[in-house]
Formats: sequence, C-alpha cells, structure tokens
Amino acid sequence: MAEWLMNWEGGFLLFLQEHVRNPLLDNVMRFVTSLGDAGFIAIIACIVLLGIRRYRRVGVKASLSLILDFVVVNVLLKNLVARVRPYQALEGLLLLVEEATDYSFPSGHSGACFAVASVMFLCLPRKVGVPAIGMAALIAFSRLYVGIHYPTDVLGGILIGCLTGWTAWKVLWREKT
Repeated sequence: MAEWLMNWEGGFLLFLQEHVRNPLLDNVMRFVTSLGDAGFIAIIACIVLLGIRRYRRVGVKASLSLILDFVVVNVLLKNLVARVRPYQALEGLLLLVEEATDYSFPSGHSGACFAVASVMFLCLPRKVGVPAIGMAALIAFSRLYVGIHYPTDVLGGILIGCLTGWTAWKVLWREKT
C-alpha cells in the first residue's frame, strides 16, 4: 500500500509538471505559495482580527489555533516523520521555488493557513469564512504545483490545521464572536 501511494503521489506531481504548469501559472503559483511563507498570511489575518474590536475574540481563537498548529506540525511531526521533499526523491521533478530547509510532512503552509481559515469559517459570516477557506486551499494546492510537497503532506497539513482550528473554537466556544 505505501509503495502504491508513493508511486501515485510522484506520478501526480510529475503530471502537474508536464500537463498543468505553464509560464503564467508558474508566476501566479510562486506568488500564491509565498503568501504562506513563515505563516505570513495566517499571522496577518490574526493581527487584523485582533486589531478589530468586534473580531478580537475570533483573533484570539485564530491565534491559538495557529500556535497549536505550529507546535504539532513544525515542532513535533516534521522532525518525527522526517520525510524527504519530493524534488529530492523524484527524478525529473523541477522545483519552482527555493529549496526548503526542513522536512516535508506535513505541509506547514497548508497547516497554518487552514488553522486560521477554519476558525474564520466557524466564527465569521460565510462571506468572510468561505473566501478564507478558498485562499487556504489555493495556497495548499500551490505547494503541490511548485513541487515542494507530496499530496499527503498537504492533506496532513490541512487536516491538522482544521483540527487545531476546531480545537481552538471548541475550547473558547462559549465566548461571543
């Protein structure tokens, strides 16, 4: 099963490279993926929410979720699993961004974005929550497109981010948003 999954993941990334990548989309996806660098967009969203009195409690929940996600993804799982990046393991896969200095599983970009977006989805009007999830999904997909993560890395990051978002929401659920 594990061998089949690895073969499928590698094939999927090579398919993206051969049949989906193009110069215009390459530039767009480089930009999109850069929004998640060092949790940039997730941190900015938390700061904005904390800065608006009406949404301050949502900002606290989003910040808690982001901190939990960071600990689980970057401190624990990346080092525990120690999965090599796909561009290091797949012959012919070209990386469109700078090489990463940490391990591949789970995706930190996906985790951080979904940690905050899931709180926004649970706590804010749909006209804000749905686009937040959409942006998180676009950033997660960009990690596959640029060749820096396997699909299961991204899926793992999404699941952990949603779980930390739900946890932060549940822990602080009695507070008005």
